[in-house]
Amino acid sequence: MAKHDRAAAFGGVDGHAYSCAPYVAEEPDREGRFGAALLFIRWDAAGAHPIGHVETPYLAFGATAAEAEARLGALSLFDVKAALDEAIRARPEGW
Repeated sequence: MAKHDRAAAFGGVDGHAYSCAPYVAEEPDREGRFGAALLFIRWDAAGAHPIGHVETPYLAFGATAAEAEARLGALSLFDVKAALDEAIRARPEGW
């Protein structure tokens, strides 16, 4: 995302298009770590309107929010795509 200055986009295992954004917790957990996760916005068939989202659990942690985000940003696109598909599969039935 930093290289192209835009959100990464993926085709999900469900056939829908998704864009991706990092999310970092505003407060540290009990161990003093900030968690970082990925938020995927699901788009309609035309790509004009968001129609839902899925998110991952925390995939990276850091002593600061910036450190957690940097660690999340070090994930490869293959890892991000795998995380998207896992989040899609984990969503509740009937979503």
